[in-house]
Amino acid sequence: MSGSSPATRLQQLFEGRRLTPTQRRIAHSMVRRAGDVPFLSSVELAELAGVSQPSVTRFAVALGFDGYPALRKHLREVAPAEPEPAGGDDAYNEYQQAVLGEIENLRHLAELLADPGPVERAGRLLAASRPLPVLGLRAASSQARGFGYFAAKVHPDVRVLDEGGSMLRDRIDAARRAGASALICFALPRHPKEVVDALAYAQEQGMAVVSVADSAFAPVAKYSDLLIPAAVGTGLAFDTACAPMLLGRVLLEAMCDDLPDAQARLEEFDARAAARGLFVE
Repeated sequence: MSGSSPATRLQQLFEGRRLTPTQRRIAHSMVRRAGDVPFLSSVELAELAGVSQPSVTRFAVALGFDGYPALRKHLREVAPAEPEPAGGDDAYNEYQQAVLGEIENLRHLAELLADPGPVERAGRLLAASRPLPVLGLRAASSQARGFGYFAAKVHPDVRVLDEGGSMLRDRIDAARRAGASALICFALPRHPKEVVDALAYAQEQGMAVVSVADSAFAPVAKYSDLLIPAAVGTGLAFDTACAPMLLGRVLLEAMCDDLPDAQARLEEFDARAAARGLFVE
């Protein structure tokens, strides 16, 4: 763990824990502010997470500590703050800070991908599913459509589920009847309840769920067989999702590795596109 970032080391503290929704909120806030958390009081952490101070104390106890002071002492040992660059954030305007925040999210993603096992497992699950449903509603719909657009070039049957409503379960049913064994979900804040319900239903129907979410503690975690986190940026009025988008492309690459005819499909598409004059050179 010595070469990892404070956020990565902190997240390892929570992995495998059965946390309540309030506790997941605290954990998520701590990961996002990993450099500051070891120096926050329980009251300050409660304000950061938008919960009560007693909730922070119960959270520390749930992690196996005598109380919050013991947890904070532990955090100072395992997730010390990293030195700030000269000038700090004050040297940049709000737009630059938003970009720098996304760069930091990408760094965290790169550290996570040092272990390729989860991504490789996800690639196998997605490649083997015929058809392959791709779910993403509201803020995540563009992620689902982007993944589905490229996946369709190499996968024989991709079905993008980017609209909710009473038809959503019908479309999951149809995919399952056609042979779907897995579903990939893009889940971003704010998390629609409909997405959580859809994943629970997909699992009930025997489908494996692979999720790309903004946090390992996102509401979809409970109904995901494999969740790979990629943080969103919150420095602007609307969240930015560079890391989730890149993670989607990484999963596409892993899926291609398990599709023996992926390269042939791409070459066939390029030949047809050239014959149709589809793109301007």
